[in-house]
Amino acid sequence: MLPWIQLDSAQIPGEAGELRLKQRGSEFSIMLGSNELMNSRLSGSEEALATLSYDKLKGRPRPSILIGGLGMGFTLRAALAVVPKDATVVVAELVPAVVSWARGPMAEVFKGCLDDPRVGIHQGDVSELIRSSRAKFDAILLDVDNGPDGLTRQSNDGLYDFTGLKAAREALRPGGVLAVWSSGPDASFTRRVRDSGFAVEAVNSRANGKRGGARHVIWLAQKK
Repeated sequence: MLPWIQLDSAQIPGEAGELRLKQRGSEFSIMLGSNELMNSRLSGSEEALATLSYDKLKGRPRPSILIGGLGMGFTLRAALAVVPKDATVVVAELVPAVVSWARGPMAEVFKGCLDDPRVGIHQGDVSELIRSSRAKFDAILLDVDNGPDGLTRQSNDGLYDFTGLKAAREALRPGGVLAVWSSGPDASFTRRVRDSGFAVEAVNSRANGKRGGARHVIWLAQKK
């Protein structure tokens, strides 16, 4: 078996953590310590984050989508495959190196999606962008951590508390969707989302799509 080779590392702004990009043959992995945050072989649930969300928005003119976290581009590519030509898709990415990896060693994984004219990159904290927006987005898709718990960045917790959920609700247009990816279930978060003025459902999704893999959870919360 081919060994893993570390290609690069990058500090997480404002945190002590370090992301590491590794490669083994054509396979890529992004690690935080001993935790694998994402792998280029596993894209099913990240793609579902986009497709399940857009199912609730079909028919809207000029939809505006915010994706929190670039990752390996799976959510972005899935969104571009379903949204219309007049859509705008903003990707907020905190770590500059992740964008550089997308255009460099992982270019084959991204398949040019960052060059799509519908796409804009916001270099910075997605929570700050959400707080500064009012009725701007039809959907906010969050995949910035392992779920509603700040693993990669402790301040990510602020996205998922009542204050963060209120900010997301205000940033959405009427009937807009907040979608949150998680590596596992969290009943208390489901209640918190519901208590924040959303109609919410937690949907199970497999890491490898129809081929199976680990069970992940996607919360689909629609603004009432």
